[in-house]
Amino acid sequence: MIPLRGYAAPKPGAALEPFSFERREPGEEDVLIDILYCGICHSDIHQARDEWGGGLFPMVPGHEIVGRVSRAGLRVKRFKPGDVVGVGCFVDSCRTCASCRAGLEQFCENHLVLTYNGTDAEGRPTYGGYSERIVVDQKYVLKVAEGLALERVAPLLCAGITTYSPLRRWKVGRGTRVGVVGLGGLGHMAVQLAAAMGAEVTVLSSSKKKEADAKRLGADAFAAGEIPPSWRGQLDFMIDTVSAPHAISDYLGLLRRDGAMVLVGVSPQPLPLATAALILKRRRLEGSLIGGVKETQEMLDFCAKKKIGAEVEVIPASRINEGYERTVKGDVRFRFVVDVKTL
Repeated sequence: MIPLRGYAAPKPGAALEPFSFERREPGEEDVLIDILYCGICHSDIHQARDEWGGGLFPMVPGHEIVGRVSRAGLRVKRFKPGDVVGVGCFVDSCRTCASCRAGLEQFCENHLVLTYNGTDAEGRPTYGGYSERIVVDQKYVLKVAEGLALERVAPLLCAGITTYSPLRRWKVGRGTRVGVVGLGGLGHMAVQLAAAMGAEVTVLSSSKKKEADAKRLGADAFAAGEIPPSWRGQLDFMIDTVSAPHAISDYLGLLRRDGAMVLVGVSPQPLPLATAALILKRRRLEGSLIGGVKETQEMLDFCAKKKIGAEVEVIPASRINEGYERTVKGDVRFRFVVDVKTL
């Protein structure tokens, strides 16, 4: 076993603190990764505080991981020591169910092995990226192009793929009118990605102060508060990134006939829905998770080609709890990233 240091929540709601633990030795198909950066996702906070229930403690969060391979197993062909790689929200799956066979491992029907707050195939708890190193099967490791600002790459492993996946599934491109609800960690990625795909992007925010950021990131139009009546029925597609209670029916009215809204933000409370907003224009409302390994690699390659990265504030590991509190308050533009080298 490999002794490691990290930061963990010892119990639900407790502040994160230094934590010593062990990981397995790399097997023939595994790579050992020295973690360089790990993003702070809002879901890390929800889980460390057990707001979704079922948390496994002590918990080492973190699933937006970028690092460098330090060791590769004998049967590893895709990676070698020194390669820059990424690890996202899961590190294994059953590999045999219909979803896994379709490259949709995120929907694994038997046992999706989450990067943290889960159990591996042997029933051992998994620990995430707020730690020095991680061991992952090569099939679930992602290639990161050389020469990128790695701190800006880390959030792509969750925020990037969470927004890229529905944009690709709905074939967003030139001529598509896209609405992005919310301009936070997820929303600022959705704007950049949709704009890079050639779409006309409208941002709908609760804060007028974010207009300059929205335009700088690629938005063509912006509204905060009251939405202009002339905008109703004008959008082809909307991606709702808000993770707080809000009235989605107000936004559905902006969609044309047969338009679609995809929810990617997880509200802690049920959202009210006026069903007439769907029925009268045959609109669609659906949810989307992250992406499978293949699609996540596609997203990373797309971002490298288009020079897209998250806008981040890098903090040392000793300030993780501050990062949590400021994330909850919305006091970050737009994602905190932990410099794991400071552990």
